[in-house]
Amino acid sequence: MNKTLILVVEDDRSVQNLMVTTLKAHDYRYLIANNGETAILETSSHNPDIVLLDLGLPDVDGIEVIRKIRTWSNVPIIVISARSEDTDKVEALDAGADDYLTKPFSVEELLARLRVTERRLASMQADQVSSSVFINGSLKIDYSAGCVYLDGEELHLTPIEYKLLCLLSKNVGKVLTHTFITQNIWGHSWENDVASLRVFMATLRKKLEKNDDAVQYIQTHVGIGYRMMKVE
Repeated sequence: MNKTLILVVEDDRSVQNLMVTTLKAHDYRYLIANNGETAILETSSHNPDIVLLDLGLPDVDGIEVIRKIRTWSNVPIIVISARSEDTDKVEALDAGADDYLTKPFSVEELLARLRVTERRLASMQADQVSSSVFINGSLKIDYSAGCVYLDGEELHLTPIEYKLLCLLSKNVGKVLTHTFITQNIWGHSWENDVASLRVFMATLRKKLEKNDDAVQYIQTHVGIGYRMMKVE
């Protein structure tokens, strides 16, 4: 098994040295970026498994780095910052960060956060391997290829529509609440997320249920959420 590759984005040399020493001691591979632009470049060129990101960078604010990375990558991002206000944490998580660790931090806590993230990554990879194709009636989802077919014809879905369909399919028969869905799709659950969710679900259903006689794959539970029905 390949060792986890960590990108350390930190311009404070003492903190950087502490993190690198910790990673070395626990057999992690690592890359270093001293500013935001380098962090973006390293992420796109080396595809690290996890990013440890300081927000107070000399060139680009860490929040902007998160937003840029999120335009093409779902790599787990753990923010490590001296900013301790709840508003800072919310802004970072809202931008797409997966976790937030406040400075000063203990080495043990950093390692614990890394282990949690690694377990989540391993679980996701195992799910993809164990069930690469989902079939429900005339609907087929090839998770490994990222393709969806209905009655043998490929459906052209937007990235959000595809993520929604995959989430519903992996919980077929279960009612998923608005909060659960928005947390899984966007990483947070605000009021405007629920409004956006309704729009995306409406467009997704139009593609799945093209006429009045079409099989109903997605059931709406008003005020609660949505469920994918099991179709024989």
